[in-house]
Amino acid sequence: MRKPIIKIESNIPYIKGRLEGKAEVEYLSPEDFTAEAVRDADAIVVRTRTHCNSKLLDSSNVKLVVTATIGTDHIDIPYCENRGIKVCNAPGCNAPGVAQYVWSALLRLGFRPGIDKLGVVGYGNVGTIVADWGKRLGTEVLVNDPPKTRLLRDTDSPLTAELKNKGMKEASLEDILRECDAVTLHTPLTEEGEDATFHLIGEHELSMMKSGAILVNAARGPVVDSQALKKALDVGRLRGVLDTWEGEPQLDKKLLSLTSIATPHIAGYSRQGKERATRMSIEAINEFFGIKGDTSGLTGIYLPPATLSEEDIKASYDPYIDDCNLRNNPGAFEQLRKDYHYREETGEKSN
Repeated sequence: MRKPIIKIESNIPYIKGRLEGKAEVEYLSPEDFTAEAVRDADAIVVRTRTHCNSKLLDSSNVKLVVTATIGTDHIDIPYCENRGIKVCNAPGCNAPGVAQYVWSALLRLGFRPGIDKLGVVGYGNVGTIVADWGKRLGTEVLVNDPPKTRLLRDTDSPLTAELKNKGMKEASLEDILRECDAVTLHTPLTEEGEDATFHLIGEHELSMMKSGAILVNAARGPVVDSQALKKALDVGRLRGVLDTWEGEPQLDKKLLSLTSIATPHIAGYSRQGKERATRMSIEAINEFFGIKGDTSGLTGIYLPPATLSEEDIKASYDPYIDDCNLRNNPGAFEQLRKDYHYREETGEKSN
């Protein structure tokens, strides 16, 4: 039986040498992922800069697409389903790192956990940890997740019970925008359907927010209408923390200048998060092809820190360092991501 041919994006950390011997492996830069390059591949392992669609895959033998990321908006899921191509991602891999980013930014901007109110939009892997840390810090937390709103209103829903047990409240997006001193976004990017998130936060939504409130977008850039946000920041009504941007890696320099904290899509760039993503990617390949790629030494599932304090969070990461690097060289957005020195998570533990 021949070994599977696997093409892997060269920027994925901690993966080199782990599948060699079990598969025929080739590493490609994101720009080298072309239809010709993947024609003979049985599987590809990518990140968000490689668009997996008919243009890339139509003439290929690919049966498995693995992305070492949480998001899948760079993958044409319906196309892959129609072609019989299995798609695997790494849900929750970087969630603790994003929580670290969000809370470090909020605390540095003067958010007061025992006094101010936090709105979490999107209660998935990331939003759950962000909200949990908020409660542990003494914050009143309101939660909204558009796809789960109907479940949240079902008194028999396990999610409703979870929120009650944690002392959190379900709220409409409108109530969160009106009531909260900070709103943080943790939704996927979807453009169609009842729960589409493209420009979920636009001019109307921004106008509802309290004067001086903080909006954090560490989800996907187009979840927020950047032109509307630019206007709101320009008049000084709101403060913005942006890690994801519409049109990235190209940046709106005016919007950049108006944000309180601006970073180059690195909110989840912890060492542990990258190790989890690589481990999950290898596990997906192992299961699909029945091989035994090496996952030894890679961080396992997230275990909440035994103790958590504002001081712990701020000491573990300073977003102003990344902010400074981006403002000094906004044209280096991609290079800053590629060369990023992966940080340690707050109170990290591995299984």
